[in-house]
Amino acid sequence: MGNLLHYAVVFLIVALVAAFLGFGGVAGTAMEGARILFWVAIVLFVIALVGGWIRRA
Repeated sequence: MGNLLHYAVVFLIVALVAAFLGFGGVAGTAMEGARILFWVAIVLFVIALVGGWIRRA
């Protein structure tokens, strides 16, 4: 899951640089990619957390 968050941060940095340079389309696409990767990482974290709780019970 750490790699997933790493790629989300990379996409965020690419979006910020592209927005700074005036590439609106690239910035929007990179930002959506970062947002999707972030939420996928959060969902996988919650699934792993619930799975760990179920195993202990």
